[in-house]
Amino acid sequence: MKKVIVLGAGLVGKTMAIDLAKNFDVTAVDINEQALSELSKEGVKTKKVDLANTTVLTNLLEPFDLVIGAVPGFMGFKTCKTVIEAEKNMVDISFFPEDPFLLDDLAKKHAVTIVTDCGVAPGMGNIILGYHDKKMKINSYECLVGGLPLVREWPYEYKAVFSPIDVIEEYIRPARFVQNGIVVTREALSDAELIHFNEVGTLESWNSDGLRSLIKTMSHIPDMIEKTLRDQGCVEYLQVLRESGFFAYEEVDVKGVKVRPIDLTARLLFPKWKLKPGEEEFTVMRIRITGEEKGQAKKIEYTLLDRTEKKSGTLSMARTTGYTCTAVANLIAESKFNRVGICPPEYLGADSENFNFIVNYLKERDVIYKTSSF
Repeated sequence: MKKVIVLGAGLVGKTMAIDLAKNFDVTAVDINEQALSELSKEGVKTKKVDLANTTVLTNLLEPFDLVIGAVPGFMGFKTCKTVIEAEKNMVDISFFPEDPFLLDDLAKKHAVTIVTDCGVAPGMGNIILGYHDKKMKINSYECLVGGLPLVREWPYEYKAVFSPIDVIEEYIRPARFVQNGIVVTREALSDAELIHFNEVGTLESWNSDGLRSLIKTMSHIPDMIEKTLRDQGCVEYLQVLRESGFFAYEEVDVKGVKVRPIDLTARLLFPKWKLKPGEEEFTVMRIRITGEEKGQAKKIEYTLLDRTEKKSGTLSMARTTGYTCTAVANLIAESKFNRVGICPPEYLGADSENFNFIVNYLKERDVIYKTSSF
């Protein structure tokens, strides 16, 4: 039985470890004892490790066949580099801000397969686009996606399942999209508009930097954009906090103590954003692709509405993100995808057999993408 190590035992890391343990010998590692304790109850092997220590991590990886990365974004690039130098294949969901292709030569030198950004979006959206890019001439790609609490609660009407600093990063990182073949950069939270979704209602969408690798790998598509979804009114709250400096990384002096405002903001906001035991959330996504196939105009729409699994309490964002990653992990473990180098998810979607495997893998776990063509 192949050995898999999951780096990070947060809400998504935990879900992935449990899922992978059905087919592999899985060990989850984290510095958080409580998170590891919860996994131990599920029968998953655990080990307390400071993943920021490169030497310790390198030694830790030695007996494993495959690595799953689920560390916070600020640790992701360094962790990925360490995994490559240890000559291990990896599927990663840390969504680190650095360009993953900076590690492409290194990954090729060590002959390893590294799949980055392998979540729901980026992730499954890329896989879908990669699949259709092989079948048609695409003119436009639009992805709207968000994870939201089922019950809206004042003041923020939002709850987060990821690292708080990673969530805040989405509100400050400049958003890039492609318009008429040109890469356009706008500030995050810009161009807010209201979008109606069946079974959900009207949500607010705004520019976020979600295209990532697609800007490079799909540069032949003239129009591409990804926007984040939140409940109405959320954008104004976030803009006020950002413009007031609460998301700044530059230290300020507070009574002789140097403090990064973003650290204080994360510390204050995360208790308010954290889901309480028993609280439920949902993930909503809509992808629209337009273009031509066999000389005929074609429009394809994918929709996803996934909710917290009531029986196990597994959060929707953990399911939709985690199971995309574990589906790809199975493909790599079974040598069905072995492209050497940095591999964003669109590379997997380009193979119809791999695409169908991922879609069916998700469907078996009740993560269902509904499709329609026009």
